Amino acid sequence: MHRIAIIGLGQIGASIGMDLRAKLPDIEIIGHDIEPSTAGIARKRGAVDKISYSLPGTVEDASIVFLSVPVTAVKDVMGAIGSSLSPGAIVTDTASTKVDVLAWAGELLPDSVEFVGGHPMAGVETPGVDGAQSGMFENATYAVIPQARSSEAAVKTVVGLVELIGAKHYFMDANEHDGLVAAVSHLPIAVSIALMRSASSSPSWREMAGLAAGSFRDVSRLASGSPAMHHGIFTTNRESVLRWIDQYQNDLTAFRRLIEVGGEPLMDGLEEAFDARDGWLRGKVVETEAAKAFDEIPTAAENIMGTFGGDRLAQLGRRVSKQEQEIESRRERGS
Repeated sequence: MHRIAIIGLGQIGASIGMDLRAKLPDIEIIGHDIEPSTAGIARKRGAVDKISYSLPGTVEDASIVFLSVPVTAVKDVMGAIGSSLSPGAIVTDTASTKVDVLAWAGELLPDSVEFVGGHPMAGVETPGVDGAQSGMFENATYAVIPQARSSEAAVKTVVGLVELIGAKHYFMDANEHDGLVAAVSHLPIAVSIALMRSASSSPSWREMAGLAAGSFRDVSRLASGSPAMHHGIFTTNRESVLRWIDQYQNDLTAFRRLIEVGGEPLMDGLEEAFDARDGWLRGKVVETEAAKAFDEIPTAAENIMGTFGGDRLAQLGRRVSKQEQEIESRRERGS
């Protein structure tokens, strides 16, 4: 019987297990978690068939290994399982950042196994295994980040698993991934945490808490995520997150000025944001002229990724680089 191993049975790892166990009844799924009680709950909820209390034992004879641990734990886990992986095994992960993860994979995993990075863009407010649920990844974007040496067969296997749980694969390379998710995933976490810290540190917090309702709950929701996970994100994607925080501060200052001025300029700013979000929700994001004009010769790395993702991926990489350069330039002009 073929075996899939899942290391880390929190919200994401257990949800993957639930979906795979339902879709692949002839595959044995073995799980491991640093917290035995978490592993027990995951088994009771149908995420895994068996529990292993040893990292090396978890991956023995496994053809697929998912690492669903906080990004700061990935390196230690790779070091612990490397010598126990079967030749030909495919290792993938679900961590929120990728540059460091792919570097650790190249350093710690044996050449006899393949690594293909992954990041499902999905989740719910309830952290840990209590938040796990089947169907979590239905129609979600799932970033797939191969190594330069990843074989076509390994990439297709990971893509097949992604599609099996209902997600839509999206090819990227590690730098592109970390630069983009800093804006659309990690900056919102930072904003949510900052809002929670700001409001709760006020002398009037007790009174405000009684008035806080849907809007505050929506914007502060991400502050309920795992502190360990957030710490890993900000530690391993520090520079990109800082650049986007600087950009956000500039835009917040500009919006503050619109509120001061009021009238038509304020209404224009509100309508601009409304239209941008409405277009995104309807899947009609308008490409800016600056993005269209940025067309340079692809780098070697872009050509490698073109093997998996085509021209769209090469264009994406150039846009991310230009976008971060523009943010840095604005920051320097503002200082």
